[in-house]
Amino acid sequence: MLFNWSEYVPAVKKAFGALGKKHPKMIAAYQALDAAAADGDALDAKTRELISLAVAITTRCDGCIGVHAEAARKAGASEAEVAQALATAIAMNAGAAYVYSLRALEAYESSAG
Repeated sequence: MLFNWSEYVPAVKKAFGALGKKHPKMIAAYQALDAAAADGDALDAKTRELISLAVAITTRCDGCIGVHAEAARKAGASEAEVAQALATAIAMNAGAAYVYSLRALEAYESSAG
């Protein structure tokens, strides 16, 4: 196992709760964003969690990965659905690396004077 998720996710949730108690306006704003994203019926909870998991991969947020993997399972996502969402995240990261490589080459070329 690369990571002990069964210990990490509860620790993240506990720390998140403690931060929220110290900074209630911040946690209220965060919760409002989450509620706004879940508002309406265009995307079901499972789809939102699969998207959240893919975004967590692209932003490299371990806490987000753990929390949204757990939520995706609870929302009924299968391992195949999770794997496909992760494959999409991998493809997006490769695409982003390609685009930023073009930018790096452009910066290199423009530094010639």
